[in-house]
Amino acid sequence: MGLYRSVRAVTGASGDGPIDWTAVADAAKSSTDAGSLDLSAAEEDGYATDVRDARDRVRTVADIDFDLPDRVEILNRHHWIDNNVDTFGRVMEPLEETVGLVPGVARVVNTGSMSVALGFLARNVLGQYDPLLLAEGDIADDHALYFVHPNIEKVAGTLDADGDRFRRWIAFHEVAHAAEFGAAPWLSTHLEEKMETAVQSLTEGNFDRDLLTEIDTTMTAVEGYAELIMDRAFDEEYADLRTELEARRQGRGPVQTLFRRALGIDRKRKQYERGKDFFDAVADERGVAAAGRVWDAPENLPTDEEIETPQLWLDRVA
Repeated sequence: MGLYRSVRAVTGASGDGPIDWTAVADAAKSSTDAGSLDLSAAEEDGYATDVRDARDRVRTVADIDFDLPDRVEILNRHHWIDNNVDTFGRVMEPLEETVGLVPGVARVVNTGSMSVALGFLARNVLGQYDPLLLAEGDIADDHALYFVHPNIEKVAGTLDADGDRFRRWIAFHEVAHAAEFGAAPWLSTHLEEKMETAVQSLTEGNFDRDLLTEIDTTMTAVEGYAELIMDRAFDEEYADLRTELEARRQGRGPVQTLFRRALGIDRKRKQYERGKDFFDAVADERGVAAAGRVWDAPENLPTDEEIETPQLWLDRVA
């Protein structure tokens, strides 16, 4: 997988900033097998059909009118790295100015750290709905839907699951995210403002725990609602897929577990679980359409306390 090329890309990091993002992408791709995109005509049609069916089912079940992103792409792992390195750069840019090490040393260390993180994620991401947060110019309003085919194929094989059925399940989850942002045009801006404020606070040496909790709670709602809609809209049995996927997560080795904790992936899993419990409770009590009221306005987002006690949100909003 080009370990030498990866190391050479990192040690050759250059530029004025503390992170050389071109070297990050080169190193991440050198240490990561791209995976095959040799899809049959049936597989290509399968992705397109799954996305269209998911859109129609989600519209019906969630009672939400939304459009699919302009870009729906089937990627290999290198494509995913290329599509996400700019996002990492936008998020990290304010923090780059606070690096206190000797610039040349810091650049190599930071470039190496980010390349490892990006490569690890590229080997594990199955699908991604990308609202291109913090983007500027013509792409600021662009949204995209990605499927990392080699990872979907690999995980389906690991779980001994039918590949077509597993791919369809992932499509329903990512389209559910598209429904959220379609139902809440304010959501992208809301998240951007909170993220920018949090990052600025960190660059000033402040740790705003309340703001970070608010961001975490919002993302818990985003992930939890997608889980709810994914389950209620999916047109096949899925309990075995959830059981097998959870068993796979529990069976990770210590090194991978450490990486996932360092990258916040375990936090994301907790967001799935807490958010799903919240929205399941709301939907069971008042129906799926009532759960969708969370996207009517920013003030309808649940608080951390309401996530733990859904009746509080029901009393306040629904």
